[in-house]
Amino acid sequence: MGVFASLAPFLVALHLVLATVRAGGLLETVPMEEYELSFQYYQQSCPQFEAIVGRKVNEWIAKDYTLAPALMRLHFHDCIVRGCDASVLLNFPGSERSAEASKTLRGFHVIDDIKAELEKSCPKTASCADILTAAARDATVSAGGPFWMVTYGRKDGRVSIAKEADRVPMGHENVTYLLELFQSQGLTVLDLVVLSGAHTIGRSTCGSIQSRLYNYKYTGKPDPTLNPQYANYLQRRCRWSSEYVALDGTTPRTFDNVYYENLQRKMGLLSTPPRPPRDSPNLGARGGAPNLDLFNYQFSVSMANLGNSQVLTGDEGEVRTNCNAVNRRY
Repeated sequence: MGVFASLAPFLVALHLVLATVRAGGLLETVPMEEYELSFQYYQQSCPQFEAIVGRKVNEWIAKDYTLAPALMRLHFHDCIVRGCDASVLLNFPGSERSAEASKTLRGFHVIDDIKAELEKSCPKTASCADILTAAARDATVSAGGPFWMVTYGRKDGRVSIAKEADRVPMGHENVTYLLELFQSQGLTVLDLVVLSGAHTIGRSTCGSIQSRLYNYKYTGKPDPTLNPQYANYLQRRCRWSSEYVALDGTTPRTFDNVYYENLQRKMGLLSTPPRPPRDSPNLGARGGAPNLDLFNYQFSVSMANLGNSQVLTGDEGEVRTNCNAVNRRY
């Protein structure tokens, strides 16, 4: 699925970005004090936290560039279920990690490596939720995306249920479902639209799009909304469901705004859901792909909002010593 591939893209994404800018409603963020998070959380207890996370992320991505979108996607899957509490990392039968929606998630070994290094530097201090959030930011930067300041102080959850991972979109949901899902996490329509732009890097399994290529709506034909030349390329590329194809067929390794341009060219890889209702805020504007600087800025804002959604703080959670398992209680 690549980056957030479970989140279906749609053409009105770029219209919303531009319309919201014109309306003056672009830069809404969630107050940090509401969640007891702080930029200085590890300043005294683990001053090397960001340096260690950044170094490890860069080392792994240097070996495999596909880990950049994989880490971003892993963070999204974590936050959209129970909030950003590292519940997706828990590894036991019946956990989110064992769910069908999580089968293609990758990057767990990177988080484990970071955690092991941090346990040497500052034992029982850095939460797995904070590590995953910071790693997603550094992965974005490594791919050419924007940098943003991350607040810390998240605690790790003790609950992870496979069935709850079913709420993660799989690419065929309508706009109403996506809006309600994001709003249930305290996120906005703009966050939904901008974060879908993360499909500018990453990949999808061919199995997730084969029906669109060969038997769209049981017609025995490809989706007519696809660019014919692009559809032909995908049919040749995706003869086997186990193959992979880039989410952005133009600049697949670069974090940019070409994803939105591809949508305009009818080259969006994943299915495009219906347009939102006309009375939805700021969805009636017309325009092209958003300015790259504007997109990068709002992407950083929306990623910060995602990372701060439904977090656990204080006694609500724990700091795991092993990201794969809850701490033992004596």
